[in-house]
Amino acid sequence: MIGCGRVGSQVAKNLDEEGWDVVAIDENEEVLNRLGEMWEGGFLVGHGMDIDLLRQAGIEDADAVVISTNGDNTNLVVGQIAQRRFKVPMVIVRILDPARAALYEELGLNIICPTKTAIETLTERVLESAESAKAEAK
Repeated sequence: MIGCGRVGSQVAKNLDEEGWDVVAIDENEEVLNRLGEMWEGGFLVGHGMDIDLLRQAGIEDADAVVISTNGDNTNLVVGQIAQRRFKVPMVIVRILDPARAALYEELGLNIICPTKTAIETLTERVLESAESAKAEAK
């Protein structure tokens, strides 16, 4: 798990609870608190683009890497490193910019774009509400 903010720490905890051997990486040692007292995985302080740190975390034997830092550029670079250099079978990258997410998805990265999901969901809810109001008016 690269990036241990609100999203990354919860994903790491979920996978840890499911029995995965998880190592979290973040530049801020204080985020270790987000993983909680029950955390059984590893934690390394540093930048996700540090190849030596990725090796120390076990990327060469990883079944999956989730990248969810607060920077799209970092996420994209680390995702490509994990996928192309280390041949990790499952690489999932969080990208906030929908246009960038679409481009890199076309290039073969497994992208999650919460901004796109939010736009679609909010639009859908408004349209559903309007449909419901029309139906009630009849």
